[in-house]
Amino acid sequence: MTVLDEIRRLEPEFRAEEDLSAEQRSLTDRTFKYMQETGLMRGLQPQRWGGGELSLREHLAGVYELGRIAPSAGWVAGVVGSHPWQLALYDEETQQEIWAEDPSWNASSSYAPTGKIEPVDGGYRVSGRWSFSSGCDHAQGVILGGFAGAVEVAPGVEVPNYGSALLFRDQYVIEDTWHVRGSRGTGSKDVVVDGAFIPARRFLSSPLHEYNPERPAPGQLTNPGALYRLPWAVMFNLVLVAPMLGLGRRFLDDWTADTATRKANWGGSYADDALMQMHLAEAEWVHDAAVMKMYDAIDTITEAAEAGVFLDKQARARMRWNITKGCQEVGFAVNKLMRVASGRTVFVDHPLHRIYQDVAAELGHAFLVSDAVGQYYGASLLNSSAPEVML
Repeated sequence: MTVLDEIRRLEPEFRAEEDLSAEQRSLTDRTFKYMQETGLMRGLQPQRWGGGELSLREHLAGVYELGRIAPSAGWVAGVVGSHPWQLALYDEETQQEIWAEDPSWNASSSYAPTGKIEPVDGGYRVSGRWSFSSGCDHAQGVILGGFAGAVEVAPGVEVPNYGSALLFRDQYVIEDTWHVRGSRGTGSKDVVVDGAFIPARRFLSSPLHEYNPERPAPGQLTNPGALYRLPWAVMFNLVLVAPMLGLGRRFLDDWTADTATRKANWGGSYADDALMQMHLAEAEWVHDAAVMKMYDAIDTITEAAEAGVFLDKQARARMRWNITKGCQEVGFAVNKLMRVASGRTVFVDHPLHRIYQDVAAELGHAFLVSDAVGQYYGASLLNSSAPEVML
């Protein structure tokens, strides 16, 4: 059976556990166990380390489906399930360190540079607080984003050295700050680090490797497949888009089921209301268009990697604009449907209440806000100055 088949087979279990995850504000152990059993959490892990090394399309089809079934599990699968892909880009010694004895080893993350990563002899000293580390309770480590001084990317050209620092579970503390209304089951708590040392090989520099086709990431030497040559920023955007669009599908399904049987106070059925029919048709169009944009981006970066083509910043910006704009439009469509739904959606036990809160929470992620990448893309088309965004 495929990963997607396994996810669908376990749909009743995932749905039952979603309520429990929301209650405890973190995925249940059973949910995470089911996620591992499907193969989804190691879908992007190299085969030589016991992973599936699936195509990105196959992997994200599974993430989308889990986002439809159990939104919190889908979100964590999108985020944490992408990390074996990035871990495969670290050098061979680091891969040996994490996977040789435990192929299921994985990390949560927080990429916003809110902490301090200081270059020191032999490596880096990491300190500070990072928030929104989804699935951190079930991870054996964490990937933290930050600036580690400057790095020379060309002779005489230095840029801020943004990158990803990899820490192990005994090097940080998880603080339970996750008291929220939406995406409660994701357990996206704070990670606090107090002067932890990491060797130089556990810091992966974006400017050195992401935008320099002549300098591949260390792990690409031992994981040479096209999968590990995908552009990181587009890749990370896609792993958030997939569960968000799956969640959008769930909202549409639940709204449709509720409206199909909803009776108007003045008599008659809302299923026969022409405006309701048109609202739903428009929302379905928006969702389907967004999903098509997602798969177009997946196929574009995959085909480029397979052909050895380096995608420039404008091409990356176009894809990130398309997929984040798609998510935002799905959010607007959900808002329109919620506006014409029953007033009883205000009650917390209404089937649309928590799903709507989840939509609002997921769309709050910085990588799902389309404004900056849209401005960059538009500016590039006009040969104008553009804002600095991660592409």
